[in-house]
Amino acid sequence: MKNQKSKILTIFLFLLFITIYELRFTNYESFAQDSNKLVALTKQIMEAKTKEELNLAFQDLTGLYFNENKYSEFVEFLNSLVKQKKELEPQVNYYIALSRYQQLKYLEEKQNWDEYFSNGNTYRQEITEQAQKAIGSNPFTDKLHIYARLILWQFHRDQQDVFENQALSDLMNSISEYVKTAQDYQPVKEVAEKLLVYGEKVKSKELYKIYVNKIITSGITDDKLKESALGFYKEGNLELAEALYDVYVDRTVKSIAKEKLIPILMDIAKQFSYKDQGPKDTFYAEKIFKKIEEVGTKDIFDERLLYLRAFNLEKTKDYPAAKDLYSYFVGRYLNSAYIDEANYKIGIISTYILRNINTGKSYFEKLAQKENLSAQVISSLYQLGLLSQWGEDNVKAGEYYNKLLEKAGDGFPETVTLAKERIKEIEQVKPIEYNLKTFLDASLKEEYANFDMTKIDLKSSIYRAKKDQAIDINSLPYIEQSGCLQVELQYLWSGHIGTAKPSLDESAFNTTYIHPGTKEINLIVISASGVVDRNIDLVDVY
Repeated sequence: MKNQKSKILTIFLFLLFITIYELRFTNYESFAQDSNKLVALTKQIMEAKTKEELNLAFQDLTGLYFNENKYSEFVEFLNSLVKQKKELEPQVNYYIALSRYQQLKYLEEKQNWDEYFSNGNTYRQEITEQAQKAIGSNPFTDKLHIYARLILWQFHRDQQDVFENQALSDLMNSISEYVKTAQDYQPVKEVAEKLLVYGEKVKSKELYKIYVNKIITSGITDDKLKESALGFYKEGNLELAEALYDVYVDRTVKSIAKEKLIPILMDIAKQFSYKDQGPKDTFYAEKIFKKIEEVGTKDIFDERLLYLRAFNLEKTKDYPAAKDLYSYFVGRYLNSAYIDEANYKIGIISTYILRNINTGKSYFEKLAQKENLSAQVISSLYQLGLLSQWGEDNVKAGEYYNKLLEKAGDGFPETVTLAKERIKEIEQVKPIEYNLKTFLDASLKEEYANFDMTKIDLKSSIYRAKKDQAIDINSLPYIEQSGCLQVELQYLWSGHIGTAKPSLDESAFNTTYIHPGTKEINLIVISASGVVDRNIDLVDVY
């Protein structure tokens, strides 16, 4: 009997090799490689002794065909397999459904409408029939049952038909049964990711929670837990990474000595801290920073980490906490390379965000008195002149502006230009430029304290920019719509906005900066009924 099976397999592989030319791969070399792979994978499938061996061979086989977008050829080949070995039906049913689903997606992407409309209904029928067969022939304990449910739901979701909700309910129920006995939780994660892509955030979160709980209760070691968390962080799956890191931190706080624990926590905080590119979660970073402070003290932070924490708080828009930490920083690291930047930010936050002009002025004055020039020293002189001009003390304002021009010399052209504009206003007995004046009034007058920056979201695409680097500044006002009418808004931009000159109807603009420094970007949004709100953002240029 064994010799007879071996003989049948040999004949099948020979016939396969003879007919393989129908695949028509792109060149001889790739054809030869793929032909050899196809023969080898077919042999693995026919001789597989475990379900895992079978699944791995089918996955490799799928890649071989899908990489060349040979979907119909794959279906033909799958049908030939099941004719040779009836026991392969559960796998073949699933992969035919998957192939036809991917084929429809491919035809849509390539806009191959001839095949799409001529064969589309046939492919759709195969998807539902083969997926249902796969569901019926693979038990709850098999991951192909879950994947078949997923394809069926995706298909109905894409079609937006009446079966969508039931398909989703069936998918969730199947996962609930699957996880009762499963050892491999990867399908749960993959379904969660797919649901998230489709906007099913609640269901996705539910599955992520199941997945995390299963990992945690599986007896995973601390090192493996940390490794898994880091892996999900690198994938950009922050919710899952944070859930695992939370468990890891809770474990290690109880089991590792403080001197070993703190560097680990610091690395986690750095991962999630604000950066212009890459995964980040500023709120989670601060959560870990607080844990570091609990384990040690605030003195445990070195210069670099302390500034990173303050900067991270600034980007979470927690300005009071950022201001306090910047203040602690300047008191502790007097000779830091970031000292002028930190002092200037304290001045801006105090003045324009926390509405404490006297505190803000004290920091601007401290910078203005420095002999060693920096962009922040020059900008502080400008802020002092501006606040004096707004307070109608034009004599004092002129003194600050002229001192700025004297110190700046041929440098700091952006701030020098702003100062010259203000001097011209004073000489011609004109008010401060309208956009800027409106921002100052809304930020500094007590009667406008209700403008608390909660009704406008203001963001920059980059916060640590290089000179001449393109930066996108975007705003999003939160206002109630008036029936079906579009609310008309005006955007009053001012401050250090670089080379751009945005108009009143521009809610966003692109700009560059030609000189280093901390750039304050001011915005007032106005509707027909008056000022909606104000906001300010800070960009550091190096």
